[in-house]
Amino acid sequence: MSESPDTRSLVSASSQLNLMDIDTIDDKEFDIPQVDTPPTLDSILNEPEDEDEPFILEDTCLLNAENMDAHSCETSSLASSDSGDRTHMKRRRRAVEMNVLVHGSVLKHSVLKGISAQMVSAADKVDAGLPTAITVSSVIAVGTSHGLALVFGMYPNQALRLCLGSTAVGAQYGAVSALSINHDCTRLLCGFAKGQITMWDLANGKLLRTITEAHPPGTAILHVKFTDDPTLAVCNDSGGSVFELSFRRVMGVRSCESRCLFSGSKGEVCCAEPLHSSSELRDHPITQYSLLAMASLTKILVIGLKPSLKVWMTFPYGKTDPASVPQLAWQFVLVQKMVNPMLAFCRGDTVHFLLVKKEESGTIHVIKQRQLQLSCDLISLTWINSRTLVLMDSLEKLHVVDRPSQETLETLDMAEVQLVYNSSHFKSLATGGNVSQALALVGEKACYQSVCSYGGQIVYLGTKSVHVMTLRNWRERVDYLLKQEKFVEALSLAWSFHEGTAKAVVGLYGDPAKKKGVVADKMVEILFQYVDRSLKKCPEQGKIQVMEQHFQDMVPVMVDYCLLLQRTDLLFGQIYGRLAENSVARGVFLQSLEPYILSERLGCLTAPVMRDLLGHFQDNGMMESVENCLVHMDITSLDIQQVVQMCWENQLYDAMIYVFNSGMNDYISPMEKLFQVIGPPLREGKSLTDEQVVMGNKLLVYISCSLAGRAYPLGDIPEDLVPLVKNQVFEFLIRLHSMEALQEEEVYPHIRTLLHFDTREFLNVLALTFEDFKNDKQALEYQQRIVDILLTVMVENSDFTPSQVGCLFTFLARQLAKPDNTLFVNRKLFDQVLEFLCSPDDDSRHTERQQVLLELLQVGGVVQFDESRLLYLAEKAEFYQICEFMYEKKHLYDKIIYCYLKDPLRKEEIFNYVHNILSIPGYSQEEKQSVWDQALKHMKELVTISPSKAADLVSLHFSEEVRSIIDRLEDDYMVFQFLKCLLDPREGPNPQGVLRLSPDLHELHLGLLCRFSPLQVTAFLKASQDYRLEEAIQITEQQGLQEATAYLLERKGDVQGAFQVLLQTLKDKLTTLTQESQEEEGEELRLQGVESALGDIIALCHRSSHSLNQQQREALWFPLLEAMMSPQKLLKGPNWRSTSEALKELTMQVLNSMTSFIALPAVIQRILQDPVYGRGKLAEIQGLILGMLETFNYEQTLLETTTSLLNHDLHWSLSHLRASVSRGLHPRQDHCSICLQQYRRQQEAQDEIIIFSCGHLYHCQCLQSKECGLAGERLQAWSCYKCTSSQGGRSGERVATETGRGRSTSLAQTKVTSRHRGSFGDLSGRKLFSDATLDAQQSQSWEQLRCIYRGPSRLAILTELSHTGGKEKPGLLNPSQPGSASIFHRENFQLKLSPPPLIEE
Repeated sequence: MSESPDTRSLVSASSQLNLMDIDTIDDKEFDIPQVDTPPTLDSILNEPEDEDEPFILEDTCLLNAENMDAHSCETSSLASSDSGDRTHMKRRRRAVEMNVLVHGSVLKHSVLKGISAQMVSAADKVDAGLPTAITVSSVIAVGTSHGLALVFGMYPNQALRLCLGSTAVGAQYGAVSALSINHDCTRLLCGFAKGQITMWDLANGKLLRTITEAHPPGTAILHVKFTDDPTLAVCNDSGGSVFELSFRRVMGVRSCESRCLFSGSKGEVCCAEPLHSSSELRDHPITQYSLLAMASLTKILVIGLKPSLKVWMTFPYGKTDPASVPQLAWQFVLVQKMVNPMLAFCRGDTVHFLLVKKEESGTIHVIKQRQLQLSCDLISLTWINSRTLVLMDSLEKLHVVDRPSQETLETLDMAEVQLVYNSSHFKSLATGGNVSQALALVGEKACYQSVCSYGGQIVYLGTKSVHVMTLRNWRERVDYLLKQEKFVEALSLAWSFHEGTAKAVVGLYGDPAKKKGVVADKMVEILFQYVDRSLKKCPEQGKIQVMEQHFQDMVPVMVDYCLLLQRTDLLFGQIYGRLAENSVARGVFLQSLEPYILSERLGCLTAPVMRDLLGHFQDNGMMESVENCLVHMDITSLDIQQVVQMCWENQLYDAMIYVFNSGMNDYISPMEKLFQVIGPPLREGKSLTDEQVVMGNKLLVYISCSLAGRAYPLGDIPEDLVPLVKNQVFEFLIRLHSMEALQEEEVYPHIRTLLHFDTREFLNVLALTFEDFKNDKQALEYQQRIVDILLTVMVENSDFTPSQVGCLFTFLARQLAKPDNTLFVNRKLFDQVLEFLCSPDDDSRHTERQQVLLELLQVGGVVQFDESRLLYLAEKAEFYQICEFMYEKKHLYDKIIYCYLKDPLRKEEIFNYVHNILSIPGYSQEEKQSVWDQALKHMKELVTISPSKAADLVSLHFSEEVRSIIDRLEDDYMVFQFLKCLLDPREGPNPQGVLRLSPDLHELHLGLLCRFSPLQVTAFLKASQDYRLEEAIQITEQQGLQEATAYLLERKGDVQGAFQVLLQTLKDKLTTLTQESQEEEGEELRLQGVESALGDIIALCHRSSHSLNQQQREALWFPLLEAMMSPQKLLKGPNWRSTSEALKELTMQVLNSMTSFIALPAVIQRILQDPVYGRGKLAEIQGLILGMLETFNYEQTLLETTTSLLNHDLHWSLSHLRASVSRGLHPRQDHCSICLQQYRRQQEAQDEIIIFSCGHLYHCQCLQSKECGLAGERLQAWSCYKCTSSQGGRSGERVATETGRGRSTSLAQTKVTSRHRGSFGDLSGRKLFSDATLDAQQSQSWEQLRCIYRGPSRLAILTELSHTGGKEKPGLLNPSQPGSASIFHRENFQLKLSPPPLIEE
């Protein structure tokens, strides 16, 4: 058996579709409407074979619904693979996966050694030849290549009974190519490679018939099959035809009549399979029709031979591999508690199933079932029983498939069989190979005669041996796994037999209870073997972890299956007794019980195992596991006192409570023990430890569960104990003193302890409990009693904080607010609480007091107070949220503004509150107006809180009151912040809400901006457009902001004034630079100031120079140059060298900027006149002069390069233009487009022919008759008649300079003088050109053209002249307006080109 890497299971698919129970499938769902007029055999034979006709009975809904992936090819045998992959399971406390089906070894492979040896011996001794065909009944018949048929007996001795035929006959007839035995095993049909058929009597070996004329000669017999009628058989030859053979015996003379059922001329049949029924099914209503299935190369046909020939169904394969072998197999199956025949057929990798059934009305239906999709090419298809198929692929691998679930159960490699193929017979080599290529291609993998099934066995014929495949019974499959020591897989397989989920089950009979009993006994036997193996295979030496891992892998399997079989007696008896001999196994066994206990699968342990379990957990410090297990188990078998002591010592409080509750029905003792621990430290005012906090929390939850009728920590209290437990718990809580009370103990210690531990949670527990007290009179009495005790304990005691007192009264307010309330609380107590919370003498916990009182009011406690007194005390205590709550209730929204303003924690929220009141609908106009007035009144406070939010509020709701608001803001800086947020869209969160204020407010803001943030003035002036220029200039001049003043002057149009302002700024900074002391840090800052001022003034000059004349430009640039050069004469000495160099670089920057606007000689003259440069040596001004000359050289080089590129562009364009006008023209036809006569048939001496670039050809006279010529001074211009006519133009309006194919004219019209009888190739034609020179008018037009059309290339016009298409678009040469001023639309413009010189200069 081989292992294949691709192991895929269909368990998930089958579980989803619930295909295990076939009987639940609704037969009507698969029904196909009956065909009124079924097709006849003639219509089938005459239809074309190459059409992929659809199956007429196919149910498309069914196919869509069952489109599932069923790949099962290349899956290895589960008998030889470990299906329980432990890497995917938890190593510890692992549970066996029950949903993974293990199939084990399904097929049993046997070799018939006796028959195999005799076949080899016959080949050697009597020259029988190699085996070629086999058939099986109660005997086995093997045909040979030398024409013999060897008949062997079955088990046990497999002796040779008959040797039919002889080698002499074999030499005449050829090899045996097909065999068939009838149902009672009395006759044998042999088909031969040369076409003969013989019938033998198997009782005495006598030859009964030799049939030679049943089919056309020269074709081999591929199949010969008996039907259930012993007088009727069918045969299939290598011509693809199928014939019916009827055997008769009249007056002792045996005869055979042949009838053609299917002609190979309509498509070769490769396989024919009659429906055989067992003796039990002889009376089945379908058998009377003697059905025959035939598989051709394109489709399947099912016909009935009786009572008359009739076609029942056709089914095309669709697209398949032409080399695939068609397969057919019949089987009676049980569907819907009815046994009916099913045909399985395939070609390639898809197996289809057709169910044939007859209704009570007599109607016969052929129903398509769910198909099986594999991923391999099948060469054999066989039923081994009604639910299981055995398939062989082209790699000679067997696939055992369960048909209902479509699951592959096993895969076996059959390569060792050396299967016999029937290729030579399909190619009909014995008769000369006269078969079609398609049939020969199929025959390459045909093995029809080598595979035969009978009685649940499949026989395979090898070249030297015979092999039998049978299904193992269920015990053999389990034992096979046990031999390989695969105990887990064996147990899993046995459990599948127990549950009825196994596939291909054999040997398990009886009712379900009996089956389960038999399998359970086998599983117990396996479990004992598994226990013995786990102890024997345990490593005796090594690390303890290795031994633990060994048992952790094996012990959970034992526990799982004992629980599945409900055999805890076996688990805790014999199995635990055996494992307890090994200390490691004993520990692992006890630990593995925990997950089963926690999942409620194991609820009761025997007393010894329970003691061992608790002892093991306690010894190993696994007390958490002890607690988890105890609360899930029946503990009646334990020593209660011992367990309670253990739980208390190890802080297992849940387990302790559970033991008291479940073991003794004691619900009070656990509370007493817990109160004894947490009570004393709380009374002494000490902080609790973490352990005590846990105990307190558990106590609260336990009380809550007990009062609600739920068991702790899980489950429910028995219903008969619920009232008793509630009463006991209430009595315990309201006890005046504890059981072991000291003399100084205060009253009601239990309630007092819980209140001190966690007031809020204890009151929540009571609130949940009170919800259930509806009609219970005693419970209502307890409720009132507890409330009275709570008031007594908390109100009359100063140990509780305001928050705790507030929680109590909030709890009471909630209870009193309920509609069915029965509690009574003295209202004076609420007044006392109000005085306590609003006490002005105590400033501590102010926020806490306010939140407690607010929560009390919100839950309905407001009805318990006098509202006026409440408001008075809240204002006095500065509880502004309480005031807001009361004002909101009275709809006094304007007074809420006062609450926000006074509350330091919520001042910022006032803006959203005012905005919501004024914006959200639902408030009356009077309420909105009062809020608006109050907000306007306190606008100064709002601006102080947040200028930006105040500005947003003003822009939305107070836009008309801006001036009055500014008047109320007394502080200038506050006004500045308010205006800044109001006017600057980047400041506020609502930039879209910027107001359009009057200019005086903008100017006010400008003045304040100059005072408080001068650096932002220029940005504001650029962004705003609402101020007046004159007033803004006065403000900036008063504040001394030169940059802003210059910007305003420039905007006003006074460039000179702006220049003077910036120039004065630059001079001041230069003066500061030359007069200050030599400090490096200060010098660097001053230089940066000079650079900044110089950059501003250069930018101003650049912006202004474009609109000034030369004199005005000099009035700007020269003073700037003078200002930069004059300080340099003051910087003498080595100390000023760095400053001097920096100023010279800045001067060079000015000069470079000037050269774009001032002539270079004027600049040099001004420099030489300056004393700094004029009186010195040439070396001093050398750098300045060379810098200017370098700039000049760069511009000169740039100009020369541009000129060179322009000239090159001109030359290239003209050369291409010349080439386009001088190329030859090829006419489209050899006749004139006007007179339609060929020019060479004209008999005149000379005819001028005119050809246009569009390809049209005309006689000159014909063109003149249509007035398509335009006379010029030197050259007559012509236009194409057809093109001008199709474009709707007039012949005289077309210009002779337009070019391109399909255009009306060409750049040069060509006249060809035609001579008689000359072809176009022999013409001595001549092209007529004028002198190609430009006159003065044309030269002027060309220069004008170059000036008008400027672009990346000024000569692009020439390229367009030579490359423009026929359908001109508006562009450079084709303006969209016909009347435009383009020179090309002037009638007197002609472009004449002269050829380039022969030698370029």
